[in-house]
Amino acid sequence: MSTSSTPPAPPPSNLISGTAISKEIRAELAVECSSIKSTVTPGLAVILVGSRPDSLAYVRMKKKACKEVGIDSFGYDYPETVTQQELIDKVNELNADPKVHGILVQLPLPNHIVENLVTSAVHPDKDVDGLHPLNCAKLVTAQTHGGSVKMNWKDLKSIPFHIACTPQGCIELLDRSGVEIEGKRAVIIGRSNLVGMPVSLLLNHRNATITIVHSRTLSASSVVQSADIVIAAVGRAKMVKPTWLKEGAVVIDVGINSVDAPDTKKGYRLVGDVDFEECEGKCEKITPVPGGVGPMTIAMLLRNTVNSAKRVAGLA
Repeated sequence: MSTSSTPPAPPPSNLISGTAISKEIRAELAVECSSIKSTVTPGLAVILVGSRPDSLAYVRMKKKACKEVGIDSFGYDYPETVTQQELIDKVNELNADPKVHGILVQLPLPNHIVENLVTSAVHPDKDVDGLHPLNCAKLVTAQTHGGSVKMNWKDLKSIPFHIACTPQGCIELLDRSGVEIEGKRAVIIGRSNLVGMPVSLLLNHRNATITIVHSRTLSASSVVQSADIVIAAVGRAKMVKPTWLKEGAVVIDVGINSVDAPDTKKGYRLVGDVDFEECEGKCEKITPVPGGVGPMTIAMLLRNTVNSAKRVAGLA
């Protein structure tokens, strides 16, 4: 009696797998950490407040990823009753700790804490989330063409400040999938400070022609139809339909939305801002949700931490 089974079908050729690409990056970082360990061991400190299941899961994943590549991780857990000043005091302590090269404050924080005051207390050199106002300002003012010092925006590891992880991951997905950015029309759906604005700046530094679509944009679908590259980061489940896209567009879906799915064990499933099943056939390349941008965010956090350690050690 034959026990052979039909092998699983290969993934669609137009799929951009963040899971696979992030594994490549983690393997590269593991080699890099091994090569510098005689000089410095990168260290990442994670501050967690409360016991939200999603935050706990994210922190577990980050710690596991750190161990995998050779980054020391330091965890600091607080109850929801922690004061804002206690968190700021811990951040200041970590700012002064030479073993710590990156500090991550897991968001969201409880309502009685002003998040921006805590995250802004992180020293810009240790702001591996890339969200400190000074790092954001550097992304806006960085030299692209003029001046004596030009940055190589095709090599984000060489940029001498921290870039937000999710936007950086979007660019890495495009580059490692062979997508040409220069000269292309890119439309970003969403204008948040976390994704929409920084990814638009990164695409601009790569000489794309950028347009930002937001909640007050008239005829948003017709604007998106002009795009060679679409970055969807608006937080609305399956908002982007095939009629929004031109044939052969490249789509990076940043959205992670929970929708009811009574037939599943959890009772819900995760979908993106793009209607993947309907749009996939129209795209030259597209990321899935989950398994697209999400794994890249953690990979970029690790890379920022390693870069920080190398700068401190004079290796960058």
